[in-house]
Amino acid sequence: MSSKGDGRGGIDYKRRNFLKTIPLAGIVGIGSGTVIADSGENPAGTATSAKGTGKTFPEVIPVPDGFRPEGIVTGRGHAFFVGSLAAGAVYRGDLRTGDGEVLVPPTGRVAVGLSHDRRSNHLFVAGGPTGTASVYDSKTGETAAVYDLAGPGSFVNDVVVTESAAYFTDSFRPVLYRVPLGPAGRLPDQSTIEEIPLGGDFESIPGAFNANGIDAPPNGEYLIVVNSTAGKLYSVDPASGSASLIDLGGETVTAGDGILLDGKTLYVVRNRFNRIAVVRLDPGAARGEIVREITDSRFDVPTTIAEFGNALYAVNARFGVDDPGNASYDVVRVPKRSKP
Repeated sequence: MSSKGDGRGGIDYKRRNFLKTIPLAGIVGIGSGTVIADSGENPAGTATSAKGTGKTFPEVIPVPDGFRPEGIVTGRGHAFFVGSLAAGAVYRGDLRTGDGEVLVPPTGRVAVGLSHDRRSNHLFVAGGPTGTASVYDSKTGETAAVYDLAGPGSFVNDVVVTESAAYFTDSFRPVLYRVPLGPAGRLPDQSTIEEIPLGGDFESIPGAFNANGIDAPPNGEYLIVVNSTAGKLYSVDPASGSASLIDLGGETVTAGDGILLDGKTLYVVRNRFNRIAVVRLDPGAARGEIVREITDSRFDVPTTIAEFGNALYAVNARFGVDDPGNASYDVVRVPKRSKP
């Protein structure tokens, strides 16, 4: 969802060109089948458990070689889901065992940010340069809906599901896309999709990667959006799109990618920096303070995070790795709070 930075707001947007060249057909090493723990085998489309098979909640969870992951979200129970940039496949794994399988085979659509609606058990997937939003049954992998959000020149990057709607960001256009949801998360018709201009304080830098990660409190009172290039956070009115800059006291979160709101704590993945900024927000999210950063030697360009209990799960996208179509990828577990 974003790009390399120099620590002072100057960003090398090599990733922007990378994303524009994502192949939309085929991916190496993806198939179906369930992992057999301790077998030592790794059939195409599966990933064996992390180091120390049998250990509860492994620290590192592999996904299939060549998968090229980007987004991650947790679902019901111990389930987590990771999307593929290469061809829109979705991988489902178990946080407790580390085992998993491909839930949604390659679709020809890119899978970037993910969000899960526990009411319907639907998985919402942002479609990047395809301009689409896909919705899947997270139990069966069946397609529930595909929506056309935008045309050429867009990059539908991330999504958050609230009580009333799913909201998608666009990194190349200063807009949000709203997919209204009915009772129990019932899906709408294509005709109801709304495009909401991002206004107010929102800064859109021409030719750059702008709106990226998005999240919201449970009641959906406001949305929080990060601008990767500007390194700024915004509180956004979900009805009007009016954005208010969140005052970080002069600090920035350049290369901000996926974000996760946990009460009044906001976690911001800074991908090329291999760290997660921890922001303490004031009530109403008008101000915030970066209180610390989470780092880990196992981070390799993490892009997005999910949470389970007192842990965060960061997916390593490994942008810039040699031969990405055959490279290894994984998800890293880190504590939300630093050890004393």
